[in-house]
Amino acid sequence: MSDLVKQVEPIEQTYSIKEPPLISIKNLKKSFDDLEVLHDVSLDVEKGEVVVIIGSSGSGKSTLLRCINMLDIPTGGEIYLNSTQINLKKTDINKIRQNIGMVFQQFNLFPHMTVLQNLTCAPINVEKRDPGEAKEYSLHLLEKVGLLEKKDAYPLMLSGGQQQRVAIARALAVRPKVMLFDEPTSALDPELIGEVLNVMKSLANDGMTMICVTHEMGFAREVADRICFMEKGKLAVQGTPKEIFENTENKRLQSFLNAIK
Repeated sequence: MSDLVKQVEPIEQTYSIKEPPLISIKNLKKSFDDLEVLHDVSLDVEKGEVVVIIGSSGSGKSTLLRCINMLDIPTGGEIYLNSTQINLKKTDINKIRQNIGMVFQQFNLFPHMTVLQNLTCAPINVEKRDPGEAKEYSLHLLEKVGLLEKKDAYPLMLSGGQQQRVAIARALAVRPKVMLFDEPTSALDPELIGEVLNVMKSLANDGMTMICVTHEMGFAREVADRICFMEKGKLAVQGTPKEIFENTENKRLQSFLNAIK
C-alpha cells in the first residue's frame, strides 16, 4: 500500500506583509479660536505615492499640510509618520521636520546667503553633517533642478521660478521621507510655472512621496496617483485622476473643476 502512496512535497507558502502607510492621519481637527478649519480629516499616504489636494480657498488644504509638518498644532486627532505618532507633546518637532520637507507659496530663501549656502545651512547646522558631504549632495541637488551654474548667486539675482527650484532643492537637502508642496506655483508668472512643475514631475518619477496642494489641474491629472477634493474642512471626495475628473455625482466638485478650467 505504501508503495502506491505518492510522496507529496509540502507547498511552501509565502506571505507578503503590506507596509504601513508612510503618513497616516486619523480624525484630524484644527480650530483657530471658534473657527473650525479641519473636521475629522482621515488620510493615508503610501510610500512613493503622489497625492494632490484640491479645493477652493478656505477649504483647509494649506492647514492640513501645516499640521502634517507641525507648523500648526492640531486641535485633535492623530498624525503618524512611519507608524510613530508625531503630534504628541513629547515629540521632537525639529527632528520630525527633518523627515518632512515643505515648499511654500513664497520661496523663503535666506537673502544674505548664496544658493549653495541656502542648501547646506540645515544639513550642517541642524543635522550636523560633514560640510564636505553636505556641499557635495547640495551640488547634486542643484544639478537635478537645473541650477548648478547659479550656486554662487544670491536669491534676488534669480527669477521667481529659479528661486522656487532652489527652495525645492533646499527642502530635499535634509533627505526627507516625504515632500509637502503648498501651491508652489501660485506666486509665479505663467511662463515660469512649467519649470517648477517639471522638477516636481521628476521627483515623482524618482519615487518621492509627495502631498501637493495645487490648482494646476494638468499636473494633477498627469502625475497624481490620487486626488483629494476638500470642501469646508473635510475630505469630500478622493479617487484616481480619472475618477475625479469624470465624477458627475458631486456637484460641488464639478463646479470647482469648471471654475478653474
